[in-house]
Amino acid sequence: MEKKIIAAFDFDGTITCRDTLIEFIKYAVGNFCFYKGLVLYSPLLLAYKLQLFPNWKMKQLLFSHYFQGASLEQFNMVCRGFYREKGEGLLRKEACEAVKRHIVDGDVVIIVSASIENWLIPFGEYLEVNFVLGTKIEVSESGHLTGRFLTSNCYGKEKVSRINQLYPHRDEYYLVAYGDSRGDKELLSFADEAYY
Repeated sequence: MEKKIIAAFDFDGTITCRDTLIEFIKYAVGNFCFYKGLVLYSPLLLAYKLQLFPNWKMKQLLFSHYFQGASLEQFNMVCRGFYREKGEGLLRKEACEAVKRHIVDGDVVIIVSASIENWLIPFGEYLEVNFVLGTKIEVSESGHLTGRFLTSNCYGKEKVSRINQLYPHRDEYYLVAYGDSRGDKELLSFADEAYY
């Protein structure tokens, strides 16, 4: 029996032409508030750039600064608006074509990304992928964002872990992976066929 083919695509820099975290925050809060926040966190951003402060912690601090306390409903509306207004301009044509080829061939297509799942979902719906795996955010009982992540940042080995949760029997499928950064290294190594 022929193995199922799974195509796993990183999102930022692979499907899109740039990082969507920055673009999303600018869209959601405006340039003034965005840059004001960056100034506030500039010492930690410098430490992050020098690899003295972890990626996930920096990302969670920024996310919390801009979005803690927002209602989930409001946040999801902003995520959909972001896709509607900015989505097409962020997508790489050749990556979208690769996604479509896999879909036409009947392969399972997954977006697996460190970006927040809520703003990935509208892109995934547009591209008609089977699954969107991203960093999940914590929501309080009242339906508001706590500013914390519910899951580990979906980066590096966490990408492999999330695929294993969906498809635990590695010998039953052939994995094709697409990535563009060190956050994709483990995913690309895990794949049968890798495109960097």
